[in-house]
Amino acid sequence: MHQEISLKDKQLLFWGSFLALLAAGVGFAFRVMVLGDWQSEFNLTGAEVGRIFGASLWPIAVTMIFFSLIVDKVGYKPSIYSAFILQASGGVLTFLADSPETLYWASICAGLGHGIVEAVINPVCASIYYKEKTKMLNILHASWPAGLVVGGILMLTPNLSELSWNVKALWILIPVLCYGVMFIQPKFPVDERVVNKVPYPDMLKEVGFLGAFLAAFLLFYELYRVFVGDFENLIWLSLGVGALVGAGFGVFTKSLGKLLYFLLCLLMIPLATTELGTDAWIKELMTPSMGELAGWAIVASAFIMMILRFQAGVLTSRFSPPTILVISSFFSFCGLMALSVSSGAIVWGAFILYAVGQTFYWPTMLGFVAERFPKGGALTLNSVTAIGLLSVGIIGTPIMGAFSDNHTVNNVKSLSEEIHAAAKTDASFFGASYESIDRVKATKLAAEQGMSEEIQGAVNDASRQSLRTTAICFPLVMLIAFGLIALYYRSKGGYQPIELHHP
Repeated sequence: MHQEISLKDKQLLFWGSFLALLAAGVGFAFRVMVLGDWQSEFNLTGAEVGRIFGASLWPIAVTMIFFSLIVDKVGYKPSIYSAFILQASGGVLTFLADSPETLYWASICAGLGHGIVEAVINPVCASIYYKEKTKMLNILHASWPAGLVVGGILMLTPNLSELSWNVKALWILIPVLCYGVMFIQPKFPVDERVVNKVPYPDMLKEVGFLGAFLAAFLLFYELYRVFVGDFENLIWLSLGVGALVGAGFGVFTKSLGKLLYFLLCLLMIPLATTELGTDAWIKELMTPSMGELAGWAIVASAFIMMILRFQAGVLTSRFSPPTILVISSFFSFCGLMALSVSSGAIVWGAFILYAVGQTFYWPTMLGFVAERFPKGGALTLNSVTAIGLLSVGIIGTPIMGAFSDNHTVNNVKSLSEEIHAAAKTDASFFGASYESIDRVKATKLAAEQGMSEEIQGAVNDASRQSLRTTAICFPLVMLIAFGLIALYYRSKGGYQPIELHHP
């Protein structure tokens, strides 16, 4: 049984949702491109700037998980207007900001608002387009790269780019005000799970011990690191807290959780890292051939993603979600491997291959979860996204940093044992120590010995080698895992979405 929504209401809900996520994308592009301005104007250290930027990220996962538990009770309309107030407040506070603390709280508002937006629009889309979940979630999530494109163009276009960052902050209010007006009239749907009278405890059982353990582990780790600080055994403390919360959740629900759902949550770690964690490395690789225009590479990637997501129906009409994820993994693997060995204009071809590969990852995973776990309602749909977002900062990006450090150490050591010995330093990942290189010190020593070009080349080569390692550790792993899942469904007679039917 499904709730029928009028065509007009469907269109208002869908495009209002599109603008809500687009607003978050515009805000993200704005913050990425003004960090240097904030650092200069307020005389901030890199860590202080990182704290302000991070404040727009970790609240996303917090509100996504929290609102997933209550959004059915609170209702979609009150929830989305909470996001409206928070996103608007973030833009206005940034415009008025005259201190780093104001910028910090503006970022908090933006992150909380973004999380609520995702917690609402994903289940709303899945509910009103219950027969085309994967297709419509792909089109809906074209709004994120659209926001990056709009924000990037506004930030990089001559004349507009010369405006003060305070004025630029007001741009986010345009899509925010538009979706606020669009959501006034339409009737919001009731979640598919609620319409079909699936009990609330049954929703929790889909997640069970396994899903709750993973979410609690990542959430505790991130929040402890933000509010208290990192320490050597934080990983073990977080695993312990995750196990306790997971065990309590498992006892309460009397459920281990769906094994496939847990596997998909685990696969969100390499998926999110491949889609989000590699962008900084891509820009770094393209800087030698593009110079200052390298900032446009991310805009170009977002534009490709936006156009292709609008055409998702071509893929979803022919392939199942696991097969689409296999195709995406293949393109990502080939793109990253090509980027690791390309130079000059050829980098663009490899870059496009990579951009195509990452296009369908996130929304197709959402479609997969929505189609296979409809009993999980908003909780399963939004928790998998929250786990992906948390894992990028906690696991994915640090691993890529460790890859880069390892390759840099080996490259510098092969060039000069003396520079390596003088510049080596200790680093750690999840409490495990490894050797790194103080790049500032290595560059200074290289200049003294007339080896600046060689050392810079070694660092650039390390970036390329890191992409190769990333391709093997993430897209290749996903290619195998999603390939096995696709073969499993083929052995069972083919993939079919699960539809809820009230008896």
